[in-house]
Amino acid sequence: MIKLRGIAKSFGKQEVLKGIDLTVEKGEVVAILGPSGSGKTTLLRCINYLEKPNAGEISIDDFSVNCRKPAKKDIHLLRRKTAMVFQQYNLFRHKTALENVMEGLVVVKKLPKEEARRIGAELLEKVGLADKLDAYPSQLSGGQQQRVGIARALALNPEVILFDEPTSALDPELVGEVLAVIRKIAREGITMIIVTHEMGFAQDVANHIVFMEGGLVVEEGPPKVIFQAPKEERTRQFLARYTSDSAYSI
Repeated sequence: MIKLRGIAKSFGKQEVLKGIDLTVEKGEVVAILGPSGSGKTTLLRCINYLEKPNAGEISIDDFSVNCRKPAKKDIHLLRRKTAMVFQQYNLFRHKTALENVMEGLVVVKKLPKEEARRIGAELLEKVGLADKLDAYPSQLSGGQQQRVGIARALALNPEVILFDEPTSALDPELVGEVLAVIRKIAREGITMIIVTHEMGFAQDVANHIVFMEGGLVVEEGPPKVIFQAPKEERTRQFLARYTSDSAYSI
């Protein structure tokens, strides 16, 4: 279980997160929705300390980090329990797809290269890239690069995978292949927190929807409730922009 309590983050005088409380159960898929600038990505980056929160507490199972006074070892352990899939892939350009997936296994988990190679190949097969092990990022489409990023995250066997708008940088025709992989992973019971603008996908794959605006959680609940009978007027206004035409296709 993941618990966020009072997570606050400011950049100078700009208060981006205003005391976020959120609980994610083990195996749950949480989709975070909201307009640009609502703090969604900042919240994800705070969970694995790519951004340092100004206040609050992050707990994963029995492990907790006090964000006001975090110990370096606690930050390191928190990052070991999480993995991020970025908007812009963040692959090593000079390494092959397989080497990108192997990197964390060798450097972080200290596995022998042969074992890392075996695991990496299995994960790339899992995301549909068994024939691209030796391809460099420049030889892959955006969708393929993002699938390498997903395999890299899975390789670390984290407690939770954080997806930061994983399809936002893709051409529309490539979105479906990435969402199909995420949907497949969701079925396996891996805990995931996904920031997305794909409303149809969020409604279909998530167990829990969180709507944010202005650095606050405005409303949260099961997809059926949020999409069909939201309580808050701001949630209704946001979702009204999306019709059945926005549903993804695979």
